[in-house]
Amino acid sequence: MKFFVDTADTKEIKALAASGLLDGVTTNPSLMAKSGRKFQDVLAEICATVPGPVSAEVAATEFDGMMAEARVLRAIAKNITVKVPLTPDGLRACRHLTGDGAMVNVTLCFSAAQAILAAKAGATFVSPFIGRLDDVGENGMALIADIVTIFRNYAAFKTEVLVASVRNPTHVVEAAKLGAHVCTVPPAIMRQLFNHPLTEKGLAAFLADWAKTGQQIA
Repeated sequence: MKFFVDTADTKEIKALAASGLLDGVTTNPSLMAKSGRKFQDVLAEICATVPGPVSAEVAATEFDGMMAEARVLRAIAKNITVKVPLTPDGLRACRHLTGDGAMVNVTLCFSAAQAILAAKAGATFVSPFIGRLDDVGENGMALIADIVTIFRNYAAFKTEVLVASVRNPTHVVEAAKLGAHVCTVPPAIMRQLFNHPLTEKGLAAFLADWAKTGQQIA
């Protein structure tokens, strides 16, 4: 499974990239607004930090506007992935952009039927929002299971399942068990994946025993 981080905070991205565990970044208009900076500058800095896909979302809702904004986004860096909504105009833009060699992330997916349309449109990634489904009493992970199963039935589908709206480490593990290609997670959730009380307890015991020897390795 690939790990993307869902943020526009360049300090957080640089810190996580230094771990060697980060494969890409996803952003959206809300995250970009929180940065308080010019979006082109933020995206250029992120793309220079992370060589993998960096999703940048269009703000337009109709086809011509999406295509115009996509040209601006693609000019920022080669690893920009244009993010479009799962609407008729969004899927039309997806088809045109992928036909021109761009990476495209189709976002705001909430059903298997929508995911099929995204794959048919040639999306590089489709982003089902599992946390938001859970919030309204539906089963987000069941949707991931359905999409992964459907995509496996068709070799022509090259679209990767990018699990979004992740709320906890369990979501990440369950998505991995189901065979999702990517999880995009907030920085706090990424760090939680490291944590286990027995790891901390074991390390403390090892260090205490080593200290008793009075030795040094280097």
